[in-house]
Amino acid sequence: MATTDATAGTLTWLGHSCAAIRLDGLVIVTDPVLRSRVVHLRRQEPVARGAVDGVGVVLISHTHYDHLDLPSLDRLDPEAQVLVPAGAGGLLRRRGFSFVREVVAGDEVDVGAVRVRVTHAEHASGFRVGTGKTQPVGYVIAGTRTVYFAGDTDVFPGMGALGRIDVALLPVAGWGPRLPAGHLDPARAVEALELIEPHLAIPIHWGTYAPWRPPLGDETPARTFAELAATVVPAVDVRVLRPGQSCPLDDRPTQDGVNSLGATRSTGTS
Repeated sequence: MATTDATAGTLTWLGHSCAAIRLDGLVIVTDPVLRSRVVHLRRQEPVARGAVDGVGVVLISHTHYDHLDLPSLDRLDPEAQVLVPAGAGGLLRRRGFSFVREVVAGDEVDVGAVRVRVTHAEHASGFRVGTGKTQPVGYVIAGTRTVYFAGDTDVFPGMGALGRIDVALLPVAGWGPRLPAGHLDPARAVEALELIEPHLAIPIHWGTYAPWRPPLGDETPARTFAELAATVVPAVDVRVLRPGQSCPLDDRPTQDGVNSLGATRSTGTS
């Protein structure tokens, strides 16, 4: 399984729900949707070449096409270990992945020095051709730092029982004019922050994909989230990243609680 420098501890947001997490010698990627177009959705900016090189663990939250895109997975090492909601493993095995683990909330999987805990997600169960009915999940990645990837979810009481969380990846918007049930808007995402109490929060699921060719990249949801968080939970440091930007996992809160500084732009072209 591919690894990186064991001292590395960085997170790169690649857009939508996809983040590349370098932690304790592993490269972990969440919901890798990387193409310029997925069904009717178009991506604002391409994903840099090499952005997903060395990935050893893939975490899939649910089977909706903007979270599980099979052609995007072709950019990953087929020897990577994939965790996917129970009922959807066949999609990955047929795509050539050798190590596929179907999971449900409450499962724990050890990979190298990291333990991945599977959490509930308050989101509609999905049906997709080639799978049965599956239940969306989130993940807590626990190593020398603890990262919570919520997937798609609304607030649920169990968020307050996740344990110590250093970094929370929380969705704050969608890709269309309406945000259906089972998602977080900026205000609801701040409610989630009150329950989780992470050191650092990074808004995801905004400004990356949209239908056809409308204006993209609107930072309003992420900035609104950061501003609300600064008032309601000022101890949480909120970093608003652009796709391709990175931040260290060992950051601690700033005095004002809102900080997009210190992010570094990854290089390369698609």
